[in-house]
Amino acid sequence: MYKEISPYFEIYKEKFESFKELLLNFNQKYNLTAICDEKEVYIKHFYDSIFPENLFEKDAKVIEIGSGGGFPSIPLKIIRDDLHFTLVESTGKKCEFLKTAVDKLGLKCVQVLNIRAEDGARDKNLRERFDVVTARAVARLNTLAEYCLPFVKEGGKFIAYKGDAEEEIKEAENAVKILGGEIEKVVNYELFEGLGKRCAVVIKKVKSTPEKYPRGRGLERKKPL
Repeated sequence: MYKEISPYFEIYKEKFESFKELLLNFNQKYNLTAICDEKEVYIKHFYDSIFPENLFEKDAKVIEIGSGGGFPSIPLKIIRDDLHFTLVESTGKKCEFLKTAVDKLGLKCVQVLNIRAEDGARDKNLRERFDVVTARAVARLNTLAEYCLPFVKEGGKFIAYKGDAEEEIKEAENAVKILGGEIEKVVNYELFEGLGKRCAVVIKKVKSTPEKYPRGRGLERKKPL
């Protein structure tokens, strides 16, 4: 099914179908997504999640911030079993869904943490411990950088999934620099059937994030760097 969109949808047909069913069933009570049309789920969620998969190095230790319905983490894990994932989500019901999906799909090396990103970034077992941090549709890039970059080890990278983000990227340059990052490249792509423009913003961690970040108390959103 939908192999014309991606051959991965044929290779891993059963897992993608199972994930779609779980997503739509849980969505009725957990409000995981506004996208309920099957084909749009495949294009806007699954294809969007897996398109930049070559940006994730083999065997990378990845943390996802604001996992929500599990995008891009679960589609990536389906096609890239070598990746190790930690999913950070502050809403308990969404964590319940994520744990159910991981279990039902038989995904290994995936842990789900019911914590706030700004709290997790203070945990010595999580701070600057990951090869890659990723996030999709969580916040504007200047705010998102403060949530995410503290988790990335030096030499690692932050991959932000965005729409048309030219303005956001310029707006975030100062925050990225303060937090120890450097914008390395932007990978632009378009979804099938004219369903939107997307990009993956790759930010390299060039130096340690100062200890005072993230600031917490909602300042990341109220007063972005």
